[in-house]
Amino acid sequence: MISANDVSLQYGQRKLFSKVNIIFSPGNCYGLIGANGSGKSTFLKILSGEIEPATGEVIVPSGKRVSILKQDQFAFDEFTALNTVIMGHKRLYDIIVEKDAVYTKPDFSEADGVGASELEAEFGELEGWNAESDAAKLLSDLGVDPRFHDVTMNQLQAGQKMRVLLAQALFGNPDILLLDEPTNHLDIRTSMWLEEFLSVFENTAIVVSHDRHFLDKVCTYIADIDFGQISLYAGNFSFWSESSQLALKQKKESNKKIEVKRKELKEFIARFSANASKSRQATSRKKTLENLNLEDIKPSSRKYPYINFEQESEVGNDLLEINHISKSLDGKVLFKDISIRVERGDKIVFVGPNDLVKTALFEILAERTQVDSGSIKWGISTKRAYYPKDNTEFFNTNSSLLEWLGQYSKGSDENFIRGFLGRMLFSGDDAFKPVNVLSGGEKVRCMLSRIMLMQPNTLILDEPTNHLDLESIYALNEGLEKYRGTILFSSHDHQLVQTVATRIIEITPKGCIDRIGSTFDEYLADENIKNLRQELYT
Repeated sequence: MISANDVSLQYGQRKLFSKVNIIFSPGNCYGLIGANGSGKSTFLKILSGEIEPATGEVIVPSGKRVSILKQDQFAFDEFTALNTVIMGHKRLYDIIVEKDAVYTKPDFSEADGVGASELEAEFGELEGWNAESDAAKLLSDLGVDPRFHDVTMNQLQAGQKMRVLLAQALFGNPDILLLDEPTNHLDIRTSMWLEEFLSVFENTAIVVSHDRHFLDKVCTYIADIDFGQISLYAGNFSFWSESSQLALKQKKESNKKIEVKRKELKEFIARFSANASKSRQATSRKKTLENLNLEDIKPSSRKYPYINFEQESEVGNDLLEINHISKSLDGKVLFKDISIRVERGDKIVFVGPNDLVKTALFEILAERTQVDSGSIKWGISTKRAYYPKDNTEFFNTNSSLLEWLGQYSKGSDENFIRGFLGRMLFSGDDAFKPVNVLSGGEKVRCMLSRIMLMQPNTLILDEPTNHLDLESIYALNEGLEKYRGTILFSSHDHQLVQTVATRIIEITPKGCIDRIGSTFDEYLADENIKNLRQELYT
């Protein structure tokens, strides 16, 4: 159990939350949600003790261990992946270090023997003999190949490092588990493993995530940061979403009825207050009116951008032919002899454990790099828009947002561009902000704005939900569902894939799995596909 008592925090005049009183109990997984900037990650840091609240306190029962998913990828660069995981249980790791130091002393004394005996006893109580095997299993379950377990962290790629840090947080059955965006850098199958881990986790877990499917699968409660408060709701994310909208609707309807009643009472008072025979009734209604207050409905801090993709012209029957293409990177084969025909109106998700494979394919389709062999042929009527996973090159300028977006909407006046920016949640002086100082989420909204202004009939999207908040992901999801053109995309957002994709292609080292008409959940559950995957990956 962990609790926050009268916790408040603000930066200058900006109040994140005030007088928060909440208890997180064992056996539950809490999804901490809220708009960007509402203080989700900050609240986790307060719970972990990394940040001190302005008022109040966080109470953790004596002897209970708190584990947090660390975000600094470079903090453990000189340690092996295996040792980094074990360091998640600080006391156990300290005992291991102390034991090694004692046993390697050249002048080992009787006192050292007594100390070593005490360390061995505590080591046994903490199940230290299983530490390496448990850590290795966690790493393997999270997709870190055993050949990297004894490699130092500075030799691993960013995605591998984050998996090691996630294994570190999960290691040793912590009493309280705090996870900030744990599914980042995880492919969908590894995310499913984490879902299963948290579903059977018997202690207290609190997670921040923008993955709606993940929140639905693991959460028993939703802790919602809004209006400067944190409110607790039983159920998963979908239940919270539906019930909160219903509650808001009921509140609005109740207020409408109250307003009608107020109007009737006012009319009666105005009409009969001067009438002697009716004055007593008028006075009574006046008292009723004074006690009849509209329930306050605060505007939510959540804002949804308007994402709507239109086609300037429809594509013809010949859209895309991919013929026997192969590609290697640094001497390693990414894919070999791949052939795919894309039809008009296809919404194809490309899946698989290796993100480099999908990114390389998209860069080839966007004609940013060349195939090693084979060919691709686009139809002459295609108008394509590419969304790269790394958008850095688009923002290496100090141009204002207004100038930056204007270059993709030639002939449009400033009022049009400003109106467009407003719909994408850039209001007022935001239009004059240099684009090179925008946050990750703001840059994604800029890239989506650029694509909307281009009005393409074919979209190539490489992980478009990265850096977006739940509200923007929801808006993007709706926009892609409604889009009548062709989409080639990758995403780690399970719900986006489930609701948008009409065709699933998995590129493996030995060829493609191509399924039309199956939902993603059906694809994952198909035993024939599971058997085929095993053949193609071994």
